[in-house]
Amino acid sequence: MRKTEERPWGKYEVLYDWTDCKVKKITVNPGQRLSYQYHEKRAEVWTVTKGMLTIILEDDKLFRGAGQSIRISLGSRHRAWNETDEPVEFIEVQTGTYFGEDDIIRIEDDYNRTI
Repeated sequence: MRKTEERPWGKYEVLYDWTDCKVKKITVNPGQRLSYQYHEKRAEVWTVTKGMLTIILEDDKLFRGAGQSIRISLGSRHRAWNETDEPVEFIEVQTGTYFGEDDIIRIEDDYNRTI
């Protein structure tokens, strides 16, 4: 059974969860963005499957469309952002030593969340 979590910016669905990696399908609603954050125990690779994703990576603004990927290194500050009028979807593959939601260190958050 897959686990889906609703968030203020959209939702994510856990597709695979094992000791050495975790895979999520993330949907970002139009005009919404995730927190500007980093992780101490995991790196991520994002592959866009639908739409045009805006990415803030270490203060650089980048764009990825369907079929394109980006690597988020351990400790890199990053944010996923949907600046379009349609939902954006991407697959997030996490690798590292721990994949809990409490390994999100938020620098800035539109929804005033701390964890």
